[in-house]
Amino acid sequence: MTKGRATTYDERVEIVRFCIEHQHDYAQTAEKFQVSYQQVYSWTNKYLKSGVEALQDKRGKRKSEDEMSEVEKLRAQNKLLQAENKRKQMEIDFLKKLKEIKRRRF
Repeated sequence: MTKGRATTYDERVEIVRFCIEHQHDYAQTAEKFQVSYQQVYSWTNKYLKSGVEALQDKRGKRKSEDEMSEVEKLRAQNKLLQAENKRKQMEIDFLKKLKEIKRRRF
């Protein structure tokens, strides 16, 4: 079994095209392009169901503000404010600890 590797969008398109042209021979395609059988199978099925756009890697991508509903915007803003509050609280705790250490020394 071949270990998978990172691929670009263009490589995935080429891999799927090759697989389809060779009567869905996933094993041959996986061997030729040094990717896993499962990945070739998955990309080919995604392509057949949803087209070439399905081969894009969308992990870690966030929606733009235009695509967000009002509730999603508020949730995102809330998360940012919570993170900022947590950072400020950590800074306050750090300064208190530093003050305590200085007080003990002298």
